[in-house]
Amino acid sequence: MSDAGVRVAAVDCGTNSIRLLIADLVDGQLHEVDRRMTIVRLGQGVDATGAFAPEALDRVFAAAEDFASVIRSNSVSRIRFVATSAARDVSNRDAFFAGIEERLGVRPEIISGDDEAELSFRGATTALDVPAPYLVTDIGGGSTELVLGDANGVIAAQSLDLGSVRLTERHVTTDPIAPAELAAITKDIDALLDATTVPLSEARALIAVAGTATTVAAVALKLPEYDRTAVHHARLTTDQLRETTTWLTTSTHAARAAVHSIHPGRIDVIGAGALILQRLTDRLPVTTLTISEQDILDGTALTLHSPR
Repeated sequence: MSDAGVRVAAVDCGTNSIRLLIADLVDGQLHEVDRRMTIVRLGQGVDATGAFAPEALDRVFAAAEDFASVIRSNSVSRIRFVATSAARDVSNRDAFFAGIEERLGVRPEIISGDDEAELSFRGATTALDVPAPYLVTDIGGGSTELVLGDANGVIAAQSLDLGSVRLTERHVTTDPIAPAELAAITKDIDALLDATTVPLSEARALIAVAGTATTVAAVALKLPEYDRTAVHHARLTTDQLRETTTWLTTSTHAARAAVHSIHPGRIDVIGAGALILQRLTDRLPVTTLTISEQDILDGTALTLHSPR
């Protein structure tokens, strides 16, 4: 690392997973040191109860303790912890704040949907050559971010209350998903996409980031194990996406569990997440989509170029 660089850590806590990126930030560029993810399902039951479940907090605190150890061993100078959809409206988020601050020494920031969209856009579009304007989508457990932009930045953005965990908990009770349940999920997705303020028809390329999209890509590419290098900047045709989504939404839990490229923590929710991606892609004037492993986590790390 050059004298001008600084070692930073970004933590992104979403509805389904918590992720850590440690990187050297030099001249506005990230040089990755460590990247890891743990499924914590922080949003368990939040859609119904409006509060974090005690066992969900236990899982996220255990992951934070592991991350704290990694951060200490890598001599990180600056840390930023952002929390997204699940943490915005819960009644007991002070317990979440206190537990994270105790373990990591930094207070979580509950970022708005607009901030989440902008950070995802910044991370996803670094060193990526696609036609503009491009739409970046981040499909999470509790929300989906849509960001239209170009080389000059964001043109329009919106956070939708659509997510793989949210829709699965709301509608799915059978294995495999029953046709009526699938229809209900589709209805929810289409209603919010119909009402979006982001002009989807203007997009000339789609960049999909985060765990839903990367998992769908790994399945579509028929990878024997999850391979980040194979997934990053992979391009899927709309036919590949449709075929993969059909399988993910009609297969049994056991069949999905047998696919080693699907993380165990995503097996029960990936069908709803894939359907969000497909219904969105169907509305765009594109025949392919680009998958990026760089997302809100990278965007958050890039904000640490100066002391906060």
